[in-house]
Amino acid sequence: MGGTQTPGARDYHLLAIETSCDETSAAVVRNGREVLANLVSSQIDTHRQFGGVVPEIASRKHVESITVILEEALRKSGIGLADVDAVAVTQGPGLVGALLVGVVAAKSLAMALDVPLIGTHHIAGHIYANRLVGEIHYPALALVVSGGHTELVLLESEGRFRIIGRTRDDAVGEAYDKVARALHFPYPGGPHVDRLAAEAEGEIELPRAWLEPESYDFSFSGLKSAVLAEINRSRMKGETVNFASLARGFQESVIDVVTGKAMRAAAEFGVRQVLLCGGVAANRGLRERLSRLCGEAGVPLLVPPLSLCTDNAAMIAAAADLKWRRGEFSPLDLKADPQMPLEAWSVASE
Repeated sequence: MGGTQTPGARDYHLLAIETSCDETSAAVVRNGREVLANLVSSQIDTHRQFGGVVPEIASRKHVESITVILEEALRKSGIGLADVDAVAVTQGPGLVGALLVGVVAAKSLAMALDVPLIGTHHIAGHIYANRLVGEIHYPALALVVSGGHTELVLLESEGRFRIIGRTRDDAVGEAYDKVARALHFPYPGGPHVDRLAAEAEGEIELPRAWLEPESYDFSFSGLKSAVLAEINRSRMKGETVNFASLARGFQESVIDVVTGKAMRAAAEFGVRQVLLCGGVAANRGLRERLSRLCGEAGVPLLVPPLSLCTDNAAMIAAAADLKWRRGEFSPLDLKADPQMPLEAWSVASE
């Protein structure tokens, strides 16, 4: 097998595939750090008319796009199939039909090329997207904020994940999209709410769900309900709803809670670095607040560029590199796992 040569003896190339939701992506990454190509085909325009992702349509679009995206990624990278040392793919979590498209493509390629297959965790990809832009110093704390996930993950060493807090209901991105719908914004609504909040002159104060005093968990369903209640209250009184101030109040509540819990965890666990990751990491208000708080606490913050915050295959290659360097490969009967646990994907203890 091409990928069984000793990592570090020469340059190696990971070909990665990401199809967990509504982006079809393929990337080629050299030596786990250098992105030679990272192609993403978004389905946003297709799903916008439905106000969210339709799983069956997403799967069909992945089938239509996967071959073209793989060919274009290889062409742009400047390498040939003979130079691929391993194939990485998002195994989970995600939409099962969408995941299957990528898994089948990856298994076929790995078998045809006689190279290792590396099933990869989607959230590990978001976390290790940071390694494509800087060094990660352990112990580190990852604040994962995306459409389907909101988690605080402690990394005591490289590739070892421990979830210390997670959402009990809506994820941050999900809450943003639901609030955006109430404010009459199209899908995806997060960027619109972020922009409107930045433009607001005032703020309609909304509740903060801190939960139990020692908890690092999150809850956003009540906040979403508070936004809807404020809209209904204004309409019942015949008042014009100040959407900008409401967006500002919603965003301030979200940011207060996620950054507050992240900084408390960073202090409790004595981390050397905070990592921001996931699609909502593109939110300007969140980036600015977390940057300021980390600066005040003297804890370095690592944030990937916007192009690596949303779903992409380069981040999958970055995470798969953890397994590649340890020779931890997946069998060719690999199955998509829509509920794949992050902690179980951790690298083996050394």
